[in-house]
Amino acid sequence: MTRKLFTKLLGLFVLPLFVYAVAMEFLFSRLLSAGGTRLTAAESLSLLGGAALWAGLIALAVALPLAAWIAWRLRVRLESVTAFARRIADGELSARLTAARNLDEFATMEAALNQAAARLGKSFAEMESRCRELAAMLDAMQEAVVAITSEGLVCWSNAQMQRIAGTQIRIGRPLVHSVRDPELLACVKAALDERGVRYGRASSLVPGRVFEINAAPLPTGGALAVLHDVTRVEAAERSRRDFIANVSHELRTPLTSIQGYVETLVEAPRSNPKTTREFLGIILKNATRMNRLTEDLLALASLESPDYKLALQPTRASALLEDAIESLGGIVADAGVELESAGAPDSLVLADPDAMNQVFGNLIENALKYGKAGKRIRVGARLLEAETASEAAPNPASEVEFSVQDFGPGIASEHLVRIFERFYRIDKARSRESGGTGLGLAIVKHIVLAHGGRIWAESELGSGAAFRFTLPLAPAAQQSSALRFKPEHVV
Repeated sequence: MTRKLFTKLLGLFVLPLFVYAVAMEFLFSRLLSAGGTRLTAAESLSLLGGAALWAGLIALAVALPLAAWIAWRLRVRLESVTAFARRIADGELSARLTAARNLDEFATMEAALNQAAARLGKSFAEMESRCRELAAMLDAMQEAVVAITSEGLVCWSNAQMQRIAGTQIRIGRPLVHSVRDPELLACVKAALDERGVRYGRASSLVPGRVFEINAAPLPTGGALAVLHDVTRVEAAERSRRDFIANVSHELRTPLTSIQGYVETLVEAPRSNPKTTREFLGIILKNATRMNRLTEDLLALASLESPDYKLALQPTRASALLEDAIESLGGIVADAGVELESAGAPDSLVLADPDAMNQVFGNLIENALKYGKAGKRIRVGARLLEAETASEAAPNPASEVEFSVQDFGPGIASEHLVRIFERFYRIDKARSRESGGTGLGLAIVKHIVLAHGGRIWAESELGSGAAFRFTLPLAPAAQQSSALRFKPEHVV
């Protein structure tokens, strides 16, 4: 009991005594004033008892209302504190006690409780703010995160996990009912049971995607699972392995041939000069093939490098076509094949002339190898308009479409979607016989994409194949609607 409260209670006890003493003093004074008349002992005792009784009644009459009032005041303030405590317990941290006018112990206690409630509310607000920030950061992660209770129930998941699992994953639902991947469930179960970090790989959560799993126990008894999408890494690693295997295979064939013929020449130094010349020709052919493969690999690496830049400039489409025919017409004519021009507009396109010369060279060379039986190759260009728009050309009147067409046996439809992949060949034996590296069309694709264009192939068996690509119009050429074609000519 503090000093102020003790003083109040002491005063409450002393007040009735004081009233009683005053009443007794008054009654004794009356008794003594009546002392002139002699009273018997019995009368004196009776008078004294009556005075004491009246003094006690007077003191009690004064003390009872005062005690009741003080008790009521204490009860009201205690009920207020109790109601305040219940509101705080229910989570109403904004509740406050009414400040008392007098500065007693209850007022001090109420002020302290208000201060504690304010600090508690501030702490909870900061905690909620940090929780929201943490949830926002986890939602922004590329990794999928899910928290599981010790009973195996989902207690939280970020947005990425919800996108992967869909509507099946919900708070309070067992994880085994939300996801079906056995590796993920096994990692989470091991983390819960053995209280250790577990790793795994999930490949059945989303078709075609692979996830690395990291499941770790939580101090509260549950577990946290983090899923990292490694699909692109897997694809890149697989592409790297395939690339190394293809390059090794392409190099091994000419190297084996060169080694065999060189060993033959070394072991037979006095061989027939005609045979020696024939062997040296084969060695030169294979060395040339290796040199072409090396050059194509370097060209492809340069195109895929982030430092690769084109020297784009406004160039007439007709000029690009004329340069291609002029530079490659002799080679095509020597092979007994005609190189036709289907005409081209004078529209200005944004292009690197040297890179475009390489594109036409690879496409015409490819047509010469596989469409030679048709005895002719046709090259041309056209300005795309609304009536010629299709799914393959969704942006009419903003680009020029170039084409290189042969009239050979054609390409089966199942090969058209993969024909621009590195080292992909329709007829591997024929490609090696003709000295192809399998990189020409991949190089063409990278150059066209670097220009902001598109490339695709069209073909029907027995009707030849057409390789088409687009280049964007230069800004000045977009204002012109006139189409001017140069006359067709044959080389």
